[in-house]
Amino acid sequence: MIHVNISSEIAAVCPQFAGAVVEAHVVNSPYSDALWHEINALAAHYRETLTTETLKQMPAIEATRRIYRVCGKDPSRYRPAAEALIRRMLQGKELYQINTLVDLINLASISHGYSIGGFDADKFVGNTLTLGIGRAGEPYEGIGRGMLNIEGLPVYRDAEGGVGTPTSDNERTKIDPDTTHTCILVNGYDGSEQGVATTADLLVQLLNKHACATQAQWTWMAKTE
Repeated sequence: MIHVNISSEIAAVCPQFAGAVVEAHVVNSPYSDALWHEINALAAHYRETLTTETLKQMPAIEATRRIYRVCGKDPSRYRPAAEALIRRMLQGKELYQINTLVDLINLASISHGYSIGGFDADKFVGNTLTLGIGRAGEPYEGIGRGMLNIEGLPVYRDAEGGVGTPTSDNERTKIDPDTTHTCILVNGYDGSEQGVATTADLLVQLLNKHACATQAQWTWMAKTE
């Protein structure tokens, strides 16, 4: 299992943080029609019930935005991923279709509003990640975004450096078509253990249903570094 620790600097600004680590061996695929039926159904529901302003009131999104501000980052410039995905749907745009693993992680993220990091676990350096806060000048290449200024963003680091933020994961450890071992991190800045557990359970279900998962399971992140 990948071990994930929460640093004292995160605990200081968000003592209620609750995080889950989902891990599984999987078979990725380019596209799942059944999965996209679920995604499109949720998108239609959100277009009927949310606006680009009211989505910010979803507890998980509101809490993530609040932590961004506390850490010194503008959440409207560096949008948390869950907010950005739902916002895109509300604007009438299609979600990006990447591959089945990434797409099912996005479905779990928009279902409950948690920004979720999805990684190829075999690309980590070491088997321990630590959640901290980005530093000035810290190198970080966001997926499809080039070099990203992560100063003031919550960031997961392995033994080599940053691998994931709620805004964008890192190119170095991204999921690709050949990924067979995935690690998925659910970020509960709202402190709702029930919400995080429900999202982690959903991820396990989606992995089993759409990615032929074996040994799919989840655990809580450690509360201290």
